Amino acid sequence: MTRPLFLLAASLAVIAQQPGDWTMYHGSYQSTHYSPLNQVTAANVNSLGLQWVFQARSLEKFETTPLVINGVMYLTEAPNNVAALDPATGRVYWMYEHQLPEVTYPCCGKVNRGVAYHDGVIFHGAHDAKVIALDAKNGHKLWETTIIDHREGYALSHAPLIVKDKVIVGTAGGELGIRGALVGLDIKTGKEMWRFQIIPGPGEKGNETWGGDSWKRGGGSIWLTGSYDPELNLTYWGTGNPGPDWNPTVRPGDNLYSDCVLALDPDTGKLKWHFQFTPHDEWDWDAVQTPVLVDMDWRGSRRKAMLWGNRNGFFYVLDRASGEFLMGKPFVKQDWAKGLDDRGRPMLAPGRGPSKQGTKTYPGVQGGTNWYAPAYSPRTGLFYLTAWEDYHSTYFMWDQDYERGKWYTGGGVKAPVPPTRRDPIMKRDTRDGYAAVRALDPKTGNKVWDFPMSDMSESGLLATGADLIFSGNREGHFFALDARTGKLLWTRYLGGQVIASPITYLVNGRQFVSIAAGTSLFTFGLNP
Repeated sequence: MTRPLFLLAASLAVIAQQPGDWTMYHGSYQSTHYSPLNQVTAANVNSLGLQWVFQARSLEKFETTPLVINGVMYLTEAPNNVAALDPATGRVYWMYEHQLPEVTYPCCGKVNRGVAYHDGVIFHGAHDAKVIALDAKNGHKLWETTIIDHREGYALSHAPLIVKDKVIVGTAGGELGIRGALVGLDIKTGKEMWRFQIIPGPGEKGNETWGGDSWKRGGGSIWLTGSYDPELNLTYWGTGNPGPDWNPTVRPGDNLYSDCVLALDPDTGKLKWHFQFTPHDEWDWDAVQTPVLVDMDWRGSRRKAMLWGNRNGFFYVLDRASGEFLMGKPFVKQDWAKGLDDRGRPMLAPGRGPSKQGTKTYPGVQGGTNWYAPAYSPRTGLFYLTAWEDYHSTYFMWDQDYERGKWYTGGGVKAPVPPTRRDPIMKRDTRDGYAAVRALDPKTGNKVWDFPMSDMSESGLLATGADLIFSGNREGHFFALDARTGKLLWTRYLGGQVIASPITYLVNGRQFVSIAAGTSLFTFGLNP
């Protein structure tokens, strides 16, 4: 049974949306994770102090990115609770709990990354593959739609995307032999309006890229929110790895549309173009990173570009109107490809795929980066991402039969844990790999600056109008950098690892910055 857990306010006043709101998971349809707010600057960031803390009631990974809309903050806590808070004080207005069946099969913990909002309604995806619409004023359920049978290994873990009259969601579960899909629901009723099968079946374009009946368990999951260009009326989504992950011999071919960015018509769900980053992926390098949409000058002409730091270790620039490959360049150490050809297809290095005895390959299974949000600043013109540098894994392959609802990976991975500790005296790495906040020039792919850390990081990034970059790391630090130089300006230890993206917003004329760390949400503001 689902129910609102408690109400501290009978209803929340509906006021005009403010310019300082954070209205969707990626901040905007362009997914730049940039806010023009500039009260917090390099000159006063050291006056940032803790204002309030929200403690989640779950020990699962806290990967939420909150929304702040109309003077209310909305967030999720694992496994499937939605809370409405006062963003100035952290006071809870209401909380909604979705009761899960006893058996669900999430890939990597019962996480949920956030919600979507439209016209007084909150939209939430649950682990039992249901989409739920809630009244934003009081948390009462308005409708509920089942996307697919969760007992087959499917789940919903990302924040939905609202495009006009559609709620768009995708199915996670790429390690459980699923066949991923993107679904468009009617925003008023929850009725399914269209469905795009990421792994095409017989008679559908792309099915020829799968040997035999391997498409039936082909993976291609969705577990991160997409982007949208209103002028082109295209929505862009990154897709997950093919299945089984590490035994590619049972799925010969390029395995479309796994490891792709898909450009869909949001009205019909029709595919307009695709680009595959890692054809016939052998390393589990999901392409579920954030499609960052930027209009930029490109070699003498204005282009509608898409910037993409991919898990496979390459940074890409695509034309988002056509899908044309414009540029690709490694941004971390990699040895699986000799480079990219003129179409952006990787030219494979021999002997780098999984094997029965194990093959050491760069980057490791977490990739050069992963799902954690990058950022782009229109002020600096730089693209920022969390990079895992000099990081490898040893990839193993074995035979495995598919069993319903169970892991179907066809192999395993061995990686250094923890991957790094930097020796401050000898100034060298004592173990393999390190994380860095890395700034790239999107016109060249060249590194502009680096902020290396002593451990890995799974934190997303936030860029602001005062030329600050906020981020965190696995050790539990939350910090601010100079967006132009990478200089450390401010840091606070929060005690729990950061596996989320920071946001900033304006309430009562004050700028706040929030980040989830450990099992709590910490919110900072300038002290008087």
